[in-house]
Amino acid sequence: MPSFDVVSEANLVEVKNAVDQANKEISTRFDFKGSDARVEQKERELTAYADSEFQLNQLRDVLMAKMTKRNVDVRFMDNGKIEKIGGDKVKQVIKIRNGIESDAAKKIVRIVKDSKIKVQASIQGEAVRINGAKRDDLQATIALLKKDVTDLPLEFNNFRD
Repeated sequence: MPSFDVVSEANLVEVKNAVDQANKEISTRFDFKGSDARVEQKERELTAYADSEFQLNQLRDVLMAKMTKRNVDVRFMDNGKIEKIGGDKVKQVIKIRNGIESDAAKKIVRIVKDSKIKVQASIQGEAVRINGAKRDDLQATIALLKKDVTDLPLEFNNFRD
């Protein structure tokens, strides 16, 4: 029976490359001269440091531009609170989302069931598996999900015939 998985995973290698490029640009930019602005990465967590909130926003813009150039969807980034760390210095933790949360998975299953396409959707951990008798139905489901689910970046993999 043909099937595929709906997942939401960021390419961590490209995220690391984007962070490295952002740090390189920040070190050479005139408006960051003499500041301690940088982005550090630990697995799926980025920490942005800057001398002021304005610089932090500039740093985030540079990071988002680099992510976009490396084909990493910025919807993976989940910005945390801006914290003061002494003096005027601030930091912000940015989490990289991984997997589909249960609420979003239920929404995807509901969209598939309401579409009346002859496929079955089941939640499997942090992914949603879609099964169907015909390949065309699965392709129609992919098109439907690309159109209807805009709040998180979806990938369709593990397509089996």
